[in-house]
Amino acid sequence: MTFTITANSLVKDIVNELPKTSDVFKKNRIDFCCGGNISLTEAVAQNNLNLDTLLDELKVIFEKYENTEKDVEVWTNSDSATIVDHVISNYHRVSEEELTTLSPYVTKVSRVHGDNHPELLKVYELFYEFKKELMEHMEKEEAVVFPLIKQLADGTVENREEAIAMIVELEKEHDHAGEILREIRAVTSDYTLPLDACGTYRLVYARLEALEGLTFMHVHLENNILFPRYL
Repeated sequence: MTFTITANSLVKDIVNELPKTSDVFKKNRIDFCCGGNISLTEAVAQNNLNLDTLLDELKVIFEKYENTEKDVEVWTNSDSATIVDHVISNYHRVSEEELTTLSPYVTKVSRVHGDNHPELLKVYELFYEFKKELMEHMEKEEAVVFPLIKQLADGTVENREEAIAMIVELEKEHDHAGEILREIRAVTSDYTLPLDACGTYRLVYARLEALEGLTFMHVHLENNILFPRYL
């Protein structure tokens, strides 16, 4: 199998073909979910990166995983109903649990360390904004939009234009969620820990970064694989 990624390859197509490359893009602060419809050339220009270095990083992932199964169970060849069920089980339920269990730690760290590290007060504000919006977003997907997508897939939807409009609205919500995560990453200087960071402080930063990765893959499955089938 030949390495075929070039400067003109689209970010979203690379992640579709080899999901593990999402780690490379996340490390380099390249948005592969909401902003994945750009070439590598555009991505490196936007983020002041070196194209050859990025290609080398992607090639390492390619060579490591070319002979293994893709690490995401549901991908481009799956039917829409399977993707929807996968998203609910592996992203909605997991995100709900993490948002709930992480909340008291975010609150505690901001309260205890906020005076010396005012960025934590902003993290607190952004986290709870993100939590509220994502929980409402996932509830709407499951109650309304996902059933419509399944109807679009089997041709039984009554009002196609209304269904499409709701999918477009979900994409806008994804954009805003991604912006909040980017703000959290910026205010924490890419989750850089101060010298006096306690165990809980470290825990919060590690779990926030993991939540970012979970959300980006969640959005990627919807924005770049599921939704384009109907838009």
